[in-house]
Amino acid sequence: MPGSSTTETLTERRKAATRLDIARTAAALFVEDGLRATRAEDIARAAGVAPRTFYRYFATKEEAVAPLFAAGAQQWAEAVRDAPAALSVPEALRHAVAQSLTADDAANVESLEWVRSLLRMAAESPALQAVWGTACHASEATLLAVLVERVGVIASGSSIASGASGASGASGASGASGASGGAGDSGDVGDAGGAGDSDGVGAPDGPGAPQAPASLALRMAAGVACTAIRVGVETWAASDAPADGELGPAALAARCLASLGDFPWAPV
Repeated sequence: MPGSSTTETLTERRKAATRLDIARTAAALFVEDGLRATRAEDIARAAGVAPRTFYRYFATKEEAVAPLFAAGAQQWAEAVRDAPAALSVPEALRHAVAQSLTADDAANVESLEWVRSLLRMAAESPALQAVWGTACHASEATLLAVLVERVGVIASGSSIASGASGASGASGASGASGASGGAGDSGDVGDAGGAGDSDGVGAPDGPGAPQAPASLALRMAAGVACTAIRVGVETWAASDAPADGELGPAALAARCLASLGDFPWAPV
C-alpha cells in the first residue's frame, strides 16, 4: 500500500535523523570531556533520549559517532555519482574531493574538525579505531556501487551484485567489526580472478585464458580510491593545518589520488 510505504520511509528518516543527532552529541562530548570520561548515559541525556533508545541504535559509546564517519563517506560517494558524465573516473574522483572535503562553509568546517578530533582520539582507542575502520570499509561498498553505475558494468551473476546491493546499508554501519585496515583492506576482494590471471586485475595471460571478472577491477578501484582519501584525511587530522589550503584534507586527498598515476580505474 502506498500509504504504508510512505510511513515506513518517514520512520526510517526519523531514525536516521535521531542517529545523526546522537552522533553529533557524542562527538561534542568526546571533544569537550574526553572519550574516557564520557559515558553512553551522558550522551543519551545530552541528546534528549532515554538510555534504552541510545542502546537501540548503538552497542557502545564509540559506535555512536559512526554516522558522522558514514555521512562523510556518503557525501563523497554521492559527489562521484553527480560528477559530470563527461569526466573520466579519476577526474570524477578528484571532482568529488573538491566538492565534499573543502572548507567552504561553517558546517563543513565543523564536521571536518570533529573528524580530526575523533581520529586523534582513535590513536589511543582500539574501539574507536574499529569504528573508523568499519566506516572506511563500508565506504568502499558505497563507492563500488557508484562506480558500477558510472562505468555501466552489468553485474549479472558476479559478486559485484552483492557488493553493490549492500552498499546503501553498509554506508550507515555502526558496528565495530574490527576492520582496522580501513579502506585499503584488499582482503575484501574475494573473487580474485580466474585461472591464468596472474595480476588479479587486468588482462588474461594468454589466448583463451578466462578474463578476470569486472567486479575485481572495480573493487580494486574502489579500495584504492578510498585508501587515497583516507590517507589524505588522516594525514591532515594528525596535523594542525587548517581545513583549507595546501595542507587541508581536500588538497592532500587530491595529491594522493594524483600519485596513483596510471592506475586502471575501470575495466577494459
